Amino acid sequence: MKRFLAAERALRTAAPHELLDAIRAVLIEQYGAEDIELFMADYSLSVLQPVSVLPHTLEPVSVHSSPAGRAFGSQKPYREKGPNGRTRLHLPVSVRGDRLGVLSVTLSDGDAAQRWESELEDVAGVLGHELVVAERDTDLYLQARRKDRLTLAAEMQWQLLPGRACSRPEYELGAQLEPAYAIFGDNFDWSATADHLMLYVTNGMGEGIEASLLTNLAINALRNARRAGLPLADQAALADQAVYAHYRGHCYLSVLMFDFDLATGRASVVDAGSPQLLRLRGGTVEHVDFDAQLPLGMFEETDYIAQEFQAEPGDRLIFVSDGVHAVASPRGETYGETALARAIHSTRLLPAAEVPRAILRELTGHRGEAMPDDDALIVCLDWHGRTPAQSD
Repeated sequence: MKRFLAAERALRTAAPHELLDAIRAVLIEQYGAEDIELFMADYSLSVLQPVSVLPHTLEPVSVHSSPAGRAFGSQKPYREKGPNGRTRLHLPVSVRGDRLGVLSVTLSDGDAAQRWESELEDVAGVLGHELVVAERDTDLYLQARRKDRLTLAAEMQWQLLPGRACSRPEYELGAQLEPAYAIFGDNFDWSATADHLMLYVTNGMGEGIEASLLTNLAINALRNARRAGLPLADQAALADQAVYAHYRGHCYLSVLMFDFDLATGRASVVDAGSPQLLRLRGGTVEHVDFDAQLPLGMFEETDYIAQEFQAEPGDRLIFVSDGVHAVASPRGETYGETALARAIHSTRLLPAAEVPRAILRELTGHRGEAMPDDDALIVCLDWHGRTPAQSD
């Protein structure tokens, strides 16, 4: 415990840009570690990028076919045997289900790895929290996540997101946007209280900076209304007014909005546009339809009406933008609901945080080598519900 407290203190007192130096020093001193590396998941979730300083930069490692990638995907420590009896521990670095990267620690032997694995896993958890805080004051870790340069529109969109995953006893969330380094107007947002989860899935029109500006305006208008304590339909109405006041109907934004009651699974829903919902329940995938309402900002002073929806424990809800179901193959065949349902069923055993990336990989295979002409957004929500003990 003294070792863990020393590591925790070192991380909490380190300067934001010196977290890696701090963790290296304390793990060498307290645990006898021989080598420590921090890898950050890149924006496309395809590689783990090393956090280092030139000229000592390491090569990125694959999320799909590397020991560090196994720890990242499973969210469990993975032991890799090295030369001369050494063992390399790969430890997931995450914050409340949001997967940031992997901390890799080389120890002198397998006994040491087994002895310290649990403590080092906790250290990696503390590191994750400190990385999130540090990103307010340094670009180092955001830069480390990039295997390519982001477009300005993509930079704006990624900064707008709440994270890419989130978990609580009642639910697990995972989301991903593609093309990760050149996204335009698709977006998602969520916020939870003790008893509610609000989730927005948006599909903005246009391309490049204009699409990103539209989405930024709409999302911040929705947040402003949400933080004022307004119900879902009023949030949509106020965001609609904000978008119309600026664009006068020339640009608008589609959104699918949910307000879940965590105790019961009942949700209020506003369907204002093209994002769609598919539900996996009892092995069957079905499309869930709502009464369609006008996109935000299309006309002046649109009134919105909330509908009811019931989530059951064990449900998997998949939200998709039109950049998913409308993608065409080289022969002109759209991806469509049948292929999407097949992909949802084939990924049913994966955790929610892994599902969006897996489905998007299948989507890329369908599209072929052609460059995407629209954003593709997938959000996966696994609903567990609240037990009576949690409600007490």
